[in-house]
Amino acid sequence: MAFGVLTGCQSGKDSASSKPETAAAMSANMPVETARPAVATSVARTTIRIKAGVSGPFTDSGGNVWLADQGFDGGETVERPDAPITNTKEPGLYQSEHYSMNSFSWKVANGKYTAKLHFAETFEGITGAGERVFSFNVQGHEFKDFDVFVKAGGANRAYVETVPVEVTNGQFKIDFTSNIENPQINAIEIIPRS
Repeated sequence: MAFGVLTGCQSGKDSASSKPETAAAMSANMPVETARPAVATSVARTTIRIKAGVSGPFTDSGGNVWLADQGFDGGETVERPDAPITNTKEPGLYQSEHYSMNSFSWKVANGKYTAKLHFAETFEGITGAGERVFSFNVQGHEFKDFDVFVKAGGANRAYVETVPVEVTNGQFKIDFTSNIENPQINAIEIIPRS
């Protein structure tokens, strides 16, 4: 964990100090450094896994623990435990979703990451291409007119969109925009890279 020491002028109503060098610097309008307690400056760079649509953690076949649904702004969740998902060795990952959300955000340390967005069209009301189309922006990478049914090659098929990103403000963010029907997602991974 990284720690730093913040320095600078004390804010507050006291304008004098008992230290002669501090008083002299203040009268000469020079900056005064004062010691502050060590403060954590960043979040550890670890892999984050979120399984959308569930209230408890999920452990995949590789032993990876996926956190319960969190980090979303708006929307609803649904579970479809009987959905027969193909094109993956982790069908359980795609049997729940968060939909109709505005965004997803998560605090992370600045640096480079690989974002993996997991999708599967499991809603019975979507039976073909063009019936659910939405756009999303992952840290400045724009995906317009995204159609899960088309990308996955049909309903109940897993599809992973992999996006290399860089975080510079301590927050990973995805913005979602509805075009036809609501945006949806099944899981999100944020994996540090060098």
